[in-house]
Amino acid sequence: MQDLAFVLAGFFVGSIVGLTGVGGGSLMTPILIFFFGTKPHLAVGTDLLFAAFTKMSGTVKLARSRHIDWPVVLNLSAGSIPAALTTLYVLKQMDSTSNTVQHIMTTTLGFALLLTAAATLYKAIRGKVGPKTIAAGNEAAAARPRHWSLPLLFGALIGTLVTLTSVGAGAIGVTVLMLLYPMLPLPRIVAADIAYAVPLTLVAGMGHASLGSVDWPMLAKLLAGSLPGIWVGSHLMFKTPERVIRSLLSLLLAYAGLKLIAL
Repeated sequence: MQDLAFVLAGFFVGSIVGLTGVGGGSLMTPILIFFFGTKPHLAVGTDLLFAAFTKMSGTVKLARSRHIDWPVVLNLSAGSIPAALTTLYVLKQMDSTSNTVQHIMTTTLGFALLLTAAATLYKAIRGKVGPKTIAAGNEAAAARPRHWSLPLLFGALIGTLVTLTSVGAGAIGVTVLMLLYPMLPLPRIVAADIAYAVPLTLVAGMGHASLGSVDWPMLAKLLAGSLPGIWVGSHLMFKTPERVIRSLLSLLLAYAGLKLIAL
């Protein structure tokens, strides 16, 4: 019975991801902790690989359509991946299964969910924004950040956050990219966010696997539900009130975040 519950949880999260684009980590990790009683380190580690595999197909599709600005991806990865490796090393030294580390993970996850809730609500209130147009010859300028150091700095912050909580590479990442690359059209920002999340979650997930923080059978069941869920959600995207769904989702994430902080 629990096997079916994992598949249904994967389908639910996949449907929401396909419907709204909100990162699966912000949903799956709290579900694993609250509904299945999964230890935080196992929930985070398993969800990181869950996110990597679910976003991989989207990245391939975006790469084929040439929507990804690879310099943006490389700049963020240059900060996030070293930060992820450093965080993994610290977790190994501290023992990721200890009560202290578990408390740090749940508290950080709570604050990350509150940030994600705020970003999701902001997008719901703002609504859909038409894509900016880039003048001919200005493509390179649009892919340049406000300052060369900012992608490294924010990439490092997101890399640390993602490795500790599996949350941060979705709505938070998009918001950061909008601030760092104001000339870049929103569809290309979303594409860059999805693309750089794959190597980050893969590196962080495999690092957690080396620490014994991945439940492989559970991961397989979650993926079995999420892949068809994403397909269903993406096809329902234009038939549902996105603002209402995003608003309700932001309240749910905020509730989960506050509950985790209070643990």
